[in-house]
Amino acid sequence: MFTYLVYYLLFINLFGFLMMLYDKKMAQKNKWRVEEKTLFTIAAIGGSIGIFAGMYTFKHKTLHASFVIGVPLLFLCNLFCLYLIWKYCM
Repeated sequence: MFTYLVYYLLFINLFGFLMMLYDKKMAQKNKWRVEEKTLFTIAAIGGSIGIFAGMYTFKHKTLHASFVIGVPLLFLCNLFCLYLIWKYCM
């Protein structure tokens, strides 16, 4: 089970990182954007590191207080969930 969890976390964080890149590119072209709730959902289901890395790598959404505060809080929630999984399922 641990191996699947690691693969999932790698995938969801890479996906979050790439979604931030995609949204940044679409913003530059004034085209259809990824909804903020979608980015927050990715962060909430384990992709907070990828979203956070994408924010600062691509300088995207770094002026939005909801992202600057919300993504690190979701990271803490992700850590707590991992702790619970580790404690009760491993």
